[in-house]
Amino acid sequence: MTDDVVVLGSGYAGTGAINSLESELDGEADITWISDVDHHLVLHESHRCIRDPDIQEKITFDVTEIKSPSTRFVQGRVEDIDTDERVITLDDDSTVEYDYLLVGIGSQTAFFGIDGLEEHSLTLKTLDDALEIHEAVSEAAREASRNDPAQVIVGGAGLSGIQSAGEIAEYRDSNRAPLEIHLVEGLDNVFPNNDPVVQAKLRKLLEDKDVQIHTGEFIGEVDDDTVYVGDEKELDYDVLLWTGGITGQDAAETANVDKDDRSNRIEAASNFQTSDERVFAIGDAALIDQPDQDNPAPPTAQAAWQAAEVAGENIAREIRGQPLTEWEYEDKGTLISVGGKAVAHNVKGLPVDTFGGPAAKALKKTVAARWIAKVTGFSDAAKAFPDM
Repeated sequence: MTDDVVVLGSGYAGTGAINSLESELDGEADITWISDVDHHLVLHESHRCIRDPDIQEKITFDVTEIKSPSTRFVQGRVEDIDTDERVITLDDDSTVEYDYLLVGIGSQTAFFGIDGLEEHSLTLKTLDDALEIHEAVSEAAREASRNDPAQVIVGGAGLSGIQSAGEIAEYRDSNRAPLEIHLVEGLDNVFPNNDPVVQAKLRKLLEDKDVQIHTGEFIGEVDDDTVYVGDEKELDYDVLLWTGGITGQDAAETANVDKDDRSNRIEAASNFQTSDERVFAIGDAALIDQPDQDNPAPPTAQAAWQAAEVAGENIAREIRGQPLTEWEYEDKGTLISVGGKAVAHNVKGLPVDTFGGPAAKALKKTVAARWIAKVTGFSDAAKAFPDM
């Protein structure tokens, strides 16, 4: 009997795994791909849609453009993962059975119990989120004036927060919109826990874009009009975007596998196998052990890309009864955009540790285009390149 392999999620992890599985199995097993949306989004470029919604056409790709005809696609949100019966239940109560499961459903935004934050903030995890941010910023600008500009607050100065603030500033400048932009980070620096040189470069780019930076105090509470920072600072807002952390999807909690108690992210070995040998996990949904290291692989796009290829190979190996391959994340560097500019840091193979300018911008465009080329082909990558 042919085995049924089910892949959950159409982000970097799920999409990359589908490509890998189709190549490895080549009809040896039946593949079903499940996602709550019918497209793959190049998430690390989704912030571009905050400035210009038309860019969505360059960074979203229908699953039919990606998968082979033999792979079955089912659109639906995963509600329950029954690892005992090997059954996935979707939000319409339909079910899908599996012999082997790859969980790549990503993460959701963590709000850390901060009063009022979840109900009053926007997030950036999907295409709809990016478009909603654009609409909220545009509407706030329309209702504001030069004498009374709209206040936009971005909470969290990691990659997503920095890039979002940069795109909002780009929108403001290109539309002469009356906006004031604030970036709030509880730790002492933007891009926390990273090299001071790259932190300084990013801060300079943000300040050049007239983004007001508030670091060293955490958001403690949010109400309808105000973000309360630390013990004394109060920032009124018209638009609040929160990018401050991730946690596991609700569906992951239902799976009877070992998980982190706080986040419900699934614990996986360096071969992606969980405590259930028929369940594999990758991407933001997982905490993937790394050989000879204390910390798991980072929840980044490039880690998901790398993991997906090996995960597909390992599921094929498991089906064949072959030894599984151990995966170790290879950091190839960090590329961060601030509006129309960018910073590159620790890019593998380059002699300079941190740099900006046209070279960094071109490199970031190239990496985004390379992923698109891998997923759907060179033509789509060439179309997207100018807007990355």
